[in-house]
Amino acid sequence: MEISIDSYTFPVEIIRKNNKNIYFRFKNDILYVTCNRFVSEREIKRLITNNQDSLLKMYKKVKRKENNDIGFHYLGKLLTIVYDESIKGTSIEDDILYTKNEKQFSKWYKEECLKVFQERIEYLLPRFNNIPKFNLRIRKMTSRWGVNNVTKKIITLNTELLKKDISLIDYVIVHELCHFYEGNHSDRFWYQVSLRYPDYKMARKKLRLE
Repeated sequence: MEISIDSYTFPVEIIRKNNKNIYFRFKNDILYVTCNRFVSEREIKRLITNNQDSLLKMYKKVKRKENNDIGFHYLGKLLTIVYDESIKGTSIEDDILYTKNEKQFSKWYKEECLKVFQERIEYLLPRFNNIPKFNLRIRKMTSRWGVNNVTKKIITLNTELLKKDISLIDYVIVHELCHFYEGNHSDRFWYQVSLRYPDYKMARKKLRLE
């Protein structure tokens, strides 16, 4: 059995059990359907057709995870990681990242975040006036790309940003710097953002999808 969703065609494997509910999952580009033994193929096809959007999102999420499992995204580019205990440092050649071990990679990753983010801040600061001196911090966050503690003058950027394109890193930095002008997300705030990053709506959309 095969099913087409958007521009994709998937083989469908049906697993029949005594469970009451129907479950969908993707693995190796195959759609697995777990259902009760009395559910017909016609009913399965109907459910798939009625849930195409959700299934497509599920598939794309699985593919992104698979890509992350086999490599590392650096500034929007997928790199293959090669561990070699004879290597002293970490380096990138073409689409391969060479590093000694996970500990060395983790150290390099944090240093690279600070280096890249600071470089982009210095590049973007001339677009602003009267920005107070602030400290840059980094940490992995699950629900935000950046935070500006205006009172303490600390901007914290998500270490996951290093995996994104430079243009998206720039958007997050512009966003946080604009909070020195406007503390909330009012129309005045978005006006300040638009002056310095006109395509901010597209950047927001990309960061939500990825």
